[in-house]
Amino acid sequence: MEVFESFYQNPILREYFNPKQFHVTPWVRDVIGIHHPFVFDFERKFFDKTYAHNIYEWMNKWWWLSIVYSIIYVGLIYYGRSLMEKREPYQIRGLLILWNMSLALFSIFGMIRCVPEMIYGLTQKGLQYTICDNSNIYSVTGFWISIFCISKVPELIDTLFIVLRKQKLIFLHWFHHATVLIYAWYSYHDWTASGRWFVFMNYSVHALMYSYYAFRAMRFRIPKWVSVTVTIFQLSQMVVGCFVNYKAYVYKQDDVPCRVAYANIFWSFVMYAVYFGLFLHFFFVSYLTKKPTDKKITNESERKKNK
Repeated sequence: MEVFESFYQNPILREYFNPKQFHVTPWVRDVIGIHHPFVFDFERKFFDKTYAHNIYEWMNKWWWLSIVYSIIYVGLIYYGRSLMEKREPYQIRGLLILWNMSLALFSIFGMIRCVPEMIYGLTQKGLQYTICDNSNIYSVTGFWISIFCISKVPELIDTLFIVLRKQKLIFLHWFHHATVLIYAWYSYHDWTASGRWFVFMNYSVHALMYSYYAFRAMRFRIPKWVSVTVTIFQLSQMVVGCFVNYKAYVYKQDDVPCRVAYANIFWSFVMYAVYFGLFLHFFFVSYLTKKPTDKKITNESERKKNK
């Protein structure tokens, strides 16, 4: 029980679910100098360095739970699929729409908070700052980096919908969910500076991706180019991630102060490289090899109907 209870002992979760923290301030200037509109009190908590360090200490102590959660997650996938083997698929389209809309709105809000900080860092302080300096943790963006890591646990529910609806579950899907959870927590426990890139890109891609999923679940007719755009953004996220890791390595080799551990650079590069290969295989190789077969089956069916 300690494994699960520790998750709810996270101080940020206690604050997030405290109704008093939902007071909104029209404009807030954080420690970096960025002005944010309509800021909740729980977002401003990270201005207090003691509070931010309490979150860090919790994650530093418990980050390994992400491995436990991921193992349980994979085990439940196989158990759930075996349970559903002789059952009819559940018709839960309404819940699926609400779920995707919720994640889309969450990601959009996170993107709105993180994009200004990234633009400010690149334009005012340069690329090195965005990769090596982690002072953004004491800001509104710091809250959204923290809640991003925590959100990787409930995001595992994505797979529940696939299992209950008896849809095809590909290796890429559950491998991605499990490894992102572990890497996000592992990076946060060390306050990895380059993590702002990972968070910024993931919020942005998910804002588009979950919006697409929500509209598709509502049975809107979505042009093909939209799904292609989502795929391109997913792939570009991995290319940029590898570039950021390369630059972090170069900075450290040049003895530039950089709050990114060599171990993090290695595992992040491996993760992005594997994702990139899997995405290419699934969205291009698999698609190209299946399409002629599907077309052949369709043509044979039409010939039989004509006879």
